[in-house]
Amino acid sequence: MRRLFPLLIAALVGGGGYFLQKYEIKGLDQVVIRPRGASGVETTGASWTPFGGAASGSGGADATPPPPTDAETIRVASFNIQVFGTSKLKKQAVMQTLADIVRRFDVVAIQEVRSTDDNVLPMFVDLINSTGRRYDFAIGPRLGRTNSKEQYAFVFDTARIEIDRGSIYTVADPDDLLHREPLVAAFRARGPSPEQAFTFTLVNIHTDPDEVRQEMNVLDDVLQAVRNDGRGEDDVILLGDLNTDDAHLYEVGQISSLMCALSQTPTNTRGNRMYDNIIFDRWLTTEFDGRSGVLTMQSEYHLSMEQALEVSDHQPIWAQFSVYEGGRRLPLAARPGQQQPAR
Repeated sequence: MRRLFPLLIAALVGGGGYFLQKYEIKGLDQVVIRPRGASGVETTGASWTPFGGAASGSGGADATPPPPTDAETIRVASFNIQVFGTSKLKKQAVMQTLADIVRRFDVVAIQEVRSTDDNVLPMFVDLINSTGRRYDFAIGPRLGRTNSKEQYAFVFDTARIEIDRGSIYTVADPDDLLHREPLVAAFRARGPSPEQAFTFTLVNIHTDPDEVRQEMNVLDDVLQAVRNDGRGEDDVILLGDLNTDDAHLYEVGQISSLMCALSQTPTNTRGNRMYDNIIFDRWLTTEFDGRSGVLTMQSEYHLSMEQALEVSDHQPIWAQFSVYEGGRRLPLAARPGQQQPAR
């Protein structure tokens, strides 16, 4: 088995506006959330109407829309937005659709932010918040072996989710085994008391399509390293654009306890390939409630294939989890720091 990666802080944290120089866990109670102002997205270049009404449906792996908002669940999503940069920002209809998609989820792992302009994510979050929502974001450094660099990002609803900004790091890859090293961040569901709330770590990844097998044979070590990074978090969720389906996960797939939220389900916009997934340990992450799916943009927003491809060549995917650690609310007597009333 190859040497596990040392885990080093190497992430530029969007919203916080600083570059983390060393690994320091400050705790979830240290989170500072900064709401954003009005949208700065340009409104030129729109060629089609973004919304035509939403389709109805329920959850499940084959369902198009995610289920309605539930105070006792959170929806975790992944979305490769495909060359997400200033050119896409200028397309009003595309950006309105992207903003509406993000509003359907509590935290979204985004891949393929590709721009030298640092304003792409701030402007996108401003647009998301233009309806009165309060999303924030964290973004990693530009990564890649070529001149075409990409960034990972997390966009999350601050009313539903907390982020521990001291936990954000890029996995170090001294042997250059990964084209784009994963971005890691720790989160906690809002709502329950801190000792009862679901805490989890997301590992955001976009594998190189030409090196899928090699990279999937490294990501099993990455998962183990993140789980052992000193924070004691057992709910480690790998999500993103894997460029492979759930039947070809190689060494990651050899971990018997791992579960894929999606199975044999197309996730590309053309509907003929499976690239994206959300993967976790079925025995440890008991907060997963069994609901997951692909949001199909064509049916959800009544788009033609050409219009949908303007948004992305990938569909958003999602999985649903309980807001309670362990998947259930603890009775009063079982809560940490609480004593059973005298009889």
